[in-house]
Amino acid sequence: MANVIRDPAKHPDAIIGDFSTPNPLVTFRKEDIAFTYGSKWKQRYFTRRGDDYYVFPAQWDVRNKTWRRYFVEPGTDWWVEHYPADQMQRPTGPLCDGCHSVNYNIKTKTVTEWNVGCEKCHGAGSLHVEFPVASTIVNPAKLDAVRADDVCIQCHSQGQPRTKPLDGVYYDWPVGYQPGDRLSDVWMLEEHHLGQETFTHWPDGTAHKNRMQGNDYVQSQMSVKGVRCSACHDVHGTANEADLRLPGDAVCLQCHGPQRRPGPPGTIEQHTQHAATSTGSRCVACHMPEIARTVGNVSVRSHTFKFISPVTTKRLGVPNACTSCHADRMPDWAIDALKRWPTASPWRVAE
Repeated sequence: MANVIRDPAKHPDAIIGDFSTPNPLVTFRKEDIAFTYGSKWKQRYFTRRGDDYYVFPAQWDVRNKTWRRYFVEPGTDWWVEHYPADQMQRPTGPLCDGCHSVNYNIKTKTVTEWNVGCEKCHGAGSLHVEFPVASTIVNPAKLDAVRADDVCIQCHSQGQPRTKPLDGVYYDWPVGYQPGDRLSDVWMLEEHHLGQETFTHWPDGTAHKNRMQGNDYVQSQMSVKGVRCSACHDVHGTANEADLRLPGDAVCLQCHGPQRRPGPPGTIEQHTQHAATSTGSRCVACHMPEIARTVGNVSVRSHTFKFISPVTTKRLGVPNACTSCHADRMPDWAIDALKRWPTASPWRVAE
């Protein structure tokens, strides 16, 4: 399960930012850090003031090993207009902690535990401890596909509460949701406007930023067919990237192998027109391009699973897989190449 929040007092190795070299962005000391947030793409730093936590205005870009400013600008996230511009007046309780803890209490500002624990996905567990039978706990695997995916989408989405504010406070997470509920009763996904690039979406409706896997997924054919998040990911943890149930392409090929109806037919080289062992033959290279921005020039993978044609790049400015990899080429080059692919319809990929 996710271990995004760490206490450096208990885990001194949690801090990965470079505090040895002075940097004008870094106006705080290691000793001021109550929690670290993240370690894969970026790391942010929480400090405690009273009964609230706040994020310092500098974050560590893990991939590029550099400091970057952290500040949510006006005109970006919907909640910004409801909070002062001062980082120390933007508490993490209403803006972050509902997803990075279990049972965040908006009255007492306390949690059962930090990070994603059992009750985040299985609901209240005290009765199950007393009576350990199936009927006393929520098992997402036994829920219908919508409610099962809602367990993940409660945090892996960009949206707004249907009721806001609550007691004068604007929350950026679905207050009141419990596993087994219909998330849409309390939470609405951020609206996209076709043809318009926004802070949250590319003009074709694909996610523009991180933490929008759910926004992408619900518009995918995978979701339409009832394939669940848990078909690919095991939230209890695996040795594979992104907690995939199988390594790399194997998780895709268990359903999309050449002998199965979802296809594609033929060899991998016929399907991708790349060498079988090349990056261009990885399923995610074309069907999950890294176009959702997270920090600096670092982006995470799309979850619509659709092939974004270079024609879409020309028309709407949405990055495509071809020229994202072949960065020295232009969309017209990719369009001409796709028209010559023997197994691809030019009407679908290049028109």
